[in-house]
Amino acid sequence: MSNGWRNGPLIAAGAVLGFGLGGFVDGIVFHQILQWHQMISNVLTPGTLANKEVNMFWDGVFHAGTWIVTAIGIALLWRALQRDDVNRSPMMLWGALLLGWGSFNLIEGTFNHYIFQLHNVREADQVANPMMWNHGFTAFAVLLIAAGWFMIHHARA
Repeated sequence: MSNGWRNGPLIAAGAVLGFGLGGFVDGIVFHQILQWHQMISNVLTPGTLANKEVNMFWDGVFHAGTWIVTAIGIALLWRALQRDDVNRSPMMLWGALLLGWGSFNLIEGTFNHYIFQLHNVREADQVANPMMWNHGFTAFAVLLIAAGWFMIHHARA
């Protein structure tokens, strides 16, 4: 806490909002625009219409979840901004957003790419070594978390 300001509410709101928005970036960019993978495309390859429909359903469940997390983040941000004792530093908010986005990528990647192997960032039918893409995604997550932490740390100073 610096200068009597409370940092926690803004950091929590930004991190939750960043987590949800990070999920939207993942789903919109990788699932829909680039079509590199879908939610369970390593389990059920989308080579048939039936498999594509099942994958699309699970993509919808995924997007519904990211929508709920994003809505919670907006509510937390609204609540934090109603308080007079909360730090309103833009740098802290941006740092928390990056921290949340990186956390989403790290958690989603760890579970879906490595533990459950539901999908890869790029599937085996698209690239020779899909694990390198997964590792790059994880490295990007760590960079987002580090950048977010750095921004939050500087905003507190």
